[in-house]
Amino acid sequence: MTDQNAAQPSDLSDLSALDAGTVPLDPASTAALAAVGLTYRKVDVAGEDFDRFALAMDRGFLGQRGTPEQLEGFRGAMDGRRPIGVFDDAAVESGVPVATVDTWVEEVTVDVGRVLPMWAISGVTVSPTHRRRGIARAMLEGELRSAAAAGFPIAGLTVSEATIYGRYGFGQAATATSWSVDARRAGWIGPRPTEGERPGRIDPIEREHAREDVTALHDVVRRGRPGEIRAWANLWRFTVGLGAGQEGAAKVRAVRYTDADGVRRGVLVYEIENHPDDFTKNTLAVRSLIADGPEAYAALWRFALTHDLVATVKAELLSADEPLRWLIADTRAATVTERDHHWLRVLDVAACLEARTYRVPGAVTFVVSDPVGLTDGAWTLTIDEDGAGSVTAGEAGAGAGGHEVHLGIAELSALLVGGVRATTLRAAGRVECDGDAASWLDVALAPLAQPRLSVWY
Repeated sequence: MTDQNAAQPSDLSDLSALDAGTVPLDPASTAALAAVGLTYRKVDVAGEDFDRFALAMDRGFLGQRGTPEQLEGFRGAMDGRRPIGVFDDAAVESGVPVATVDTWVEEVTVDVGRVLPMWAISGVTVSPTHRRRGIARAMLEGELRSAAAAGFPIAGLTVSEATIYGRYGFGQAATATSWSVDARRAGWIGPRPTEGERPGRIDPIEREHAREDVTALHDVVRRGRPGEIRAWANLWRFTVGLGAGQEGAAKVRAVRYTDADGVRRGVLVYEIENHPDDFTKNTLAVRSLIADGPEAYAALWRFALTHDLVATVKAELLSADEPLRWLIADTRAATVTERDHHWLRVLDVAACLEARTYRVPGAVTFVVSDPVGLTDGAWTLTIDEDGAGSVTAGEAGAGAGGHEVHLGIAELSALLVGGVRATTLRAAGRVECDGDAASWLDVALAPLAQPRLSVWY
């Protein structure tokens, strides 16, 4: 069993400010790739090495080659990041990576008001000319081992393919819903915060002000929503249409909601997709809606659904329990689809379980299997009357009054923020325990807010 306390900082919060570029590459992955004639190394952001890395990522995600302005914008966004390439010295263009991965340090909310430093993984590509050679496995397992060795308790990613990451111990922690609402049919039955004795107000704002708003408001809201991450400056630039060389940026619009006391409480960033034949049937596409409280939430959604000359409102990356459903009269006016979105991967069982709070006292022993070998073993979580948990490593076999649950690290990672119930995983055969243990876990792990991730990374 891996010693989870080895070489870890005394205060996990110190990791949140770490430059990911200082974390060394995993020796095992370096050796495995070298054995098949491939070089695994960090990419120099300053020069042509990074230009070729960006080209490989464009190819990997089936995109077009970036313009010089877009390339420089991408380069400028790499502060604190750790771009890595896998190179084939025998290739025609040996300086262009045949595989890429981009990692950096984030924060993820695991319970209301509780955050952990997280190893964020993105930009995972493998050239179709080099598939089935173990490259993706070497990169992903290498990132997990490097992150664990540096002391990170958890890793996370969002994915373009849902079938890949479970084999490395990632679990589906937060789903996302996409909405398409027939605005004319929906009807509004929710509150009207811009009316009444103490009305708030909605004002149009320019994109620079919108960037300030989404940055400030998201940093407040994300701490109260399990599954959310800290986010970064370049993400918000593109959200509001200020990204370098960004296509379609001129179409981006924004409004701000201010409450009756003059406090900024919400921002809606959107664009209008014009109907080709009928100017009254346009579509309002939500790029970001961030609300600090139910008043701002209702005011901004009402603005969107009652916008002049708009027949359809579309939004993505909403939660699985979105309050919008309860603000419209005809819920059949909304077409809602759900998909996996945020995948988390526990690297330190004790640190992750002790980071959140619980709803009932008790004890449970998790007997964990890990395909990468980082968290194998038995871990006993004891919850006191105040909902605080403490974890000890030991042998399987729960003590008197405790429960025992056998599961993979992917399942434990999915349970961590409350995005799935233990009884659901038991019914699916994904965890082994008795019914009482699963029911108790349902209550103990119940989230105070529905897990959600409102961005891609």
